[in-house]
Amino acid sequence: MKKKITRSIRVSRYVIYKETLVDYKEHFWSFVGAFMGIGLITFFQSRILDDFENIFLIGSFGASSVLVYGSIQSPLAQPRNLVGGHVISALVGVTAFKLFPDMIWLSAPFAVAFSIVFMQMTKTLHPPGGATALIAIIGSEKIKHLGYWYVISPVLTGCIIMLFVALIFNNITPHRSYPTDKRMLVVFRRYFWTHRKL
Repeated sequence: MKKKITRSIRVSRYVIYKETLVDYKEHFWSFVGAFMGIGLITFFQSRILDDFENIFLIGSFGASSVLVYGSIQSPLAQPRNLVGGHVISALVGVTAFKLFPDMIWLSAPFAVAFSIVFMQMTKTLHPPGGATALIAIIGSEKIKHLGYWYVISPVLTGCIIMLFVALIFNNITPHRSYPTDKRMLVVFRRYFWTHRKL
């Protein structure tokens, strides 16, 4: 019995040790990716689209940044999940708002619950997608006024910017590789290097 407890303590210490190791290079590239991704979206929001009073930055992109730049090997952070999860959730959120515009007690849970189910069905589960659906219900009047344009901008355009930045900064060193599906990575590298030489 004592031997079993000692072994359990050793295993626990090892797991805790591995989980608390500080990898400065990893943290640096996570910081740079998140800074550039959110920074570009914010730049477009404040400098280019300000005259048109358009929305380009939503809160759920902050949560997506944690996954896409900080946990790049997670299945929930892959490009299919990032783009598909947000777009599906935005569609569900806008639809829920249109079906029940004056009943937030019904439209909010409807949007989040159905967005989860549709993401599961399409294998695009991305936790920030639930927030994207909810923002369509509880967001500002400007967001509600967008209707289905909310799906295109800010959601799809923001996802594409974040994905593009992730493909660059998550592959800038040999220790980081994004996405985990190597076929997409090969296509991106071929495209990037051929256009870079032109």
